[in-house]
Amino acid sequence: MHQLLLLGSLWLLAAPPASSIFQRPTGTPAPPRLQYLLEPLHTAVHTQRGATATLPCVLRALPRNYRVKWSKVEPANYRENIIIITNGLYHKNYGPLSPRVRLRHSHRYDASLTITDVALEDEGRYRCQLVNGLEDESVSLTLHLEGVVFPYQPSNGRYKFNYHEAKRACEQQDSRLATYQQLYKAWTEGLDWCNAGWILDGTVHYPIINSREPCGGRLLLPGVRTYGARDKQKDRFDAFCFTSALQGSQVYFIRGHLNFKEAGQACRNHGAAIAKVGQLYSAWKFSQLDLCNGGWLADGSVRYPITTPRERCGGLPDPGVRSFGFPSKELRTYGTYCFTGK
Repeated sequence: MHQLLLLGSLWLLAAPPASSIFQRPTGTPAPPRLQYLLEPLHTAVHTQRGATATLPCVLRALPRNYRVKWSKVEPANYRENIIIITNGLYHKNYGPLSPRVRLRHSHRYDASLTITDVALEDEGRYRCQLVNGLEDESVSLTLHLEGVVFPYQPSNGRYKFNYHEAKRACEQQDSRLATYQQLYKAWTEGLDWCNAGWILDGTVHYPIINSREPCGGRLLLPGVRTYGARDKQKDRFDAFCFTSALQGSQVYFIRGHLNFKEAGQACRNHGAAIAKVGQLYSAWKFSQLDLCNGGWLADGSVRYPITTPRERCGGLPDPGVRSFGFPSKELRTYGTYCFTGK
């Protein structure tokens, strides 16, 4: 149905740099050496959802009539969204990040950006730019969230989402569409999935560890295989979602022979909500939740998390979140997974 444009390889494929959309054309001179901004010791800041993170930006000198502008690079739409502008004395916040950002300002040369209650959508590349007439200069930093990527499809089968529906489906499951870097990292850690899915930049991929006939054939090397950019309205695929740990949260199992409606009520009786798919994956990845019992989730699917594979829990050799698909919601066969937290 779809034409495969490019094949990733275990030996040849390398994750593109986060700055790929801003690469210099061949033959252009290198950017001038920083005069006022200090080159950061580390260009990547690692954090978790719900935490407070600071992106460093420090001046070595204060030029006259300068401004510092922080912005977030958005590769999906090839633009930068302004977050905050300061002249050292006053500042102004912009955009959806506005309520959660401030300047650290621990001394007069410090223009570092602090983000509180870090959210999934905060991950990405940021730019600290010194605006000083003809001598503008900038440093780029990347905010990384520790997380997990999982494939997702709706109850009516595979390849049903256009891009916008895939984006919304991930958000409804306490996650967001994964970036290419996140999908690539998940592949290096063992993600093997034959169905192609949307990622955040509007391209479509699938990660293969074990080459096999239904997934491009045995002769193709392992890799992140790609269909490239597709029509966001017309083309339909699955989704690759990304979620992270959430501080102060818990997923737990309630035993019983419950239908879907009873499962939701059982969680509410405990002051909780029926868990979403992303929340179960997060608990499996970060809390080592390991249970053989299938349980209802908020999307109507039935799944269970396995961290220690064993014969009587599906028999598969690798850890993972197993799925029974989307059984009839009237079946009184399963328990339920509940979520408490933020």
